[in-house]
Amino acid sequence: MPERSTILSRRRLLGVDAARAVALIGMIATHVEPRVGPGGEASVAHVLAAGRASALFALLAGVGIALASGATTPPRGRGWAGAAAATAARAAVIFAVGLILGVFDSGLAVILCYYGVLFVVALPFLPLRAGPLIGLGLGWAVVGPVLSQWLRQGGDVSLDAGVPNAAILLTDPGGTASSLLLTGYYPVLTWTAYLLVGMGVGRLPLRRAAVAAWMTAGGIALAVVAYAGSAWWLAAGGLAELQGAGTGGHLTSGPVGDDVLHVGFFGTTPTTSWGWLGIASPHSGAPPDLLHTLGCALAVLGLMLLLEHAVGQALWPVAAIGSMTFTLYSLHVVLVATVLPVTIDHPFLVHAALAAAIALPWRRYVGRGPLEAVATVVAQGARRRVVRLPRTIAG
Repeated sequence: MPERSTILSRRRLLGVDAARAVALIGMIATHVEPRVGPGGEASVAHVLAAGRASALFALLAGVGIALASGATTPPRGRGWAGAAAATAARAAVIFAVGLILGVFDSGLAVILCYYGVLFVVALPFLPLRAGPLIGLGLGWAVVGPVLSQWLRQGGDVSLDAGVPNAAILLTDPGGTASSLLLTGYYPVLTWTAYLLVGMGVGRLPLRRAAVAAWMTAGGIALAVVAYAGSAWWLAAGGLAELQGAGTGGHLTSGPVGDDVLHVGFFGTTPTTSWGWLGIASPHSGAPPDLLHTLGCALAVLGLMLLLEHAVGQALWPVAAIGSMTFTLYSLHVVLVATVLPVTIDHPFLVHAALAAAIALPWRRYVGRGPLEAVATVVAQGARRRVVRLPRTIAG
């Protein structure tokens, strides 16, 4: 059985899986660790991971879609039809699990329904190569927030606190759609930037060390410039403008003061002033936030790929955790809602250790995680059915 694990590892990019593990651990930290430290300052977990972990999760969704649909060779013709069917089927599984998890009283902003919709958004972009995808993604990081701000003008600007679930979908499908696309924690309208850049990255030759090095350097530069630019604008009068405009009832994780860049905005910016689009605060969805977190995500992925070059199979334990994030994330949500709430002692250590304790033996002796296996079977079945259709139907 160990031989099987080695074969599975060689077929995968350990650096990509290791980056997924970083995203999962970061999301666990933001879920179970307090936002504020003992002295009233933002906690270390919040400063390091808030907004960045979920952004990395979303960027890696795009990477995974690209790798599963031809990697450096985008699909065309019937190949595109098969890849689109497989991606849509995987989206359905993710979305369905998200609806189930939303029923649990975890208090967490479950990302999976948004994640599933992003997979559907990816379909028309599957034939594109790396350059256009990355360019579109970076451009959308600027255009998307402006469009979101415009669409939400004059509407209810308070927090969309509902987590999508099966009951809400049946009773309020329109509200669920609005939440998923525009007003929720991870609105697809703006988060498409992560998806597109991730797909572009997945079309690059990721096994080359030079690509990983450029990704790391470029990501760090983008993150620093976006964050520093926002900080400069706030210090130059932007903060006073925002405080004068107020949030208009839009809930935030703290007051808008000198530490506004550590204040969470739950997915969208207030609509009281267009100046809100100048902040790099976590989950604000403003251009500096999207560009900063995109840069962080690219840097983490690049570093993990470089680490794979440096240590090879020694990265496998971390990659094993990242190879089954769908399962581990879902289990984490259920455990927070049931037997391992955030009120236990040392919740981060408990949840992170449990993820490792499950992933390492499972990956070595079984293979794919259970939810990953279900998604793969469904996706492969959809691909086969479409590819076998007559050419006039499948395109």
